[in-house]
Amino acid sequence: MKRVFSGIQPTGNLHLGNYLGAIRNWVRMQDEAECIFSVVDLHAITVAQDPATLRRGIHEMVAALIAAGLDPERCILFPQSRVRVHAELAWVLMCTARMGWLNRMTQFKEKSGKDREGASVGLYTYPVLQAADILAYKATHVPVGEDQKQHLELARDIAIKFNTDMGVDLFPPPEPVIEGPATRVMSLRDGSAKMSKSDPSDQSRINLTDDADTIAAKVKRAKSDADLLPSEAAGLAGRPEAANLVNLMAALTDTTVAQVLADFGGKGFGAFKPALADVMVAKLAPITARFNALKDDDVAIEAICARGAERARAIAEPVLAEVHRAVGFTR
Repeated sequence: MKRVFSGIQPTGNLHLGNYLGAIRNWVRMQDEAECIFSVVDLHAITVAQDPATLRRGIHEMVAALIAAGLDPERCILFPQSRVRVHAELAWVLMCTARMGWLNRMTQFKEKSGKDREGASVGLYTYPVLQAADILAYKATHVPVGEDQKQHLELARDIAIKFNTDMGVDLFPPPEPVIEGPATRVMSLRDGSAKMSKSDPSDQSRINLTDDADTIAAKVKRAKSDADLLPSEAAGLAGRPEAANLVNLMAALTDTTVAQVLADFGGKGFGAFKPALADVMVAKLAPITARFNALKDDDVAIEAICARGAERARAIAEPVLAEVHRAVGFTR
């Protein structure tokens, strides 16, 4: 049986990069496999969080995921901290993982920056918790973007070492599911940087809560260049901002870069950007409307979280019991 696990940080509203890079593919997977999706609030506290903001962010992310197309009846959707197996299994797997493996993790180096000594231990070890997230459900497949491939390799290494050390065949090494088009949506202000919620400029991203006028204004101001669009994809080489906007059009219309350039090759951005804005508005308006209707309904969101966590525990707790037996714990 194909079982998919993936998680997302409780950062509040989704942006277009989240949607095109991951969430749209999650929606498609719901009918292809048993899907388990988690709002990873345990990961969130590897850096300082305001409790009230975190609590609100968890609820808003659940609402945003449902608005974007996840169906709590066709997938399992829950906040990570509601299932204690994640944290307990992470400790066991920390005793399986090797220091050398974690020392090679590039994201810790990037996120800790020059203050490595001041970073939390959680920020250093969170790839092991990420492995526990996956292995707690014996997930066979994990959707990954470029920035998470290394962590999935770590999860595979941990699964294999645990099985070998304990003489069991307990964890299947998870396989990557490479995302579809526009897996790495870039900033509207810098075609070499990924679209991110952490960018201080709101003009760098399209939020799923932006209204039509805001989207049109952001697309109009998006960085481009003075050249006309080429008629073939090779002509986008060395033009990161142009390539990003063309890739967005292709992804939003479920076509290819070649098809977009067949329509717009030889035209300038004065013609292309309004068309792109119209497509964005048409795609995002229904999501925005549903999110706005859901986000303040705490009773409905809480019921979804509780039910999702109950279903997740039903899978994860028997796996943890197998781990206990393999390790030698008494119960």
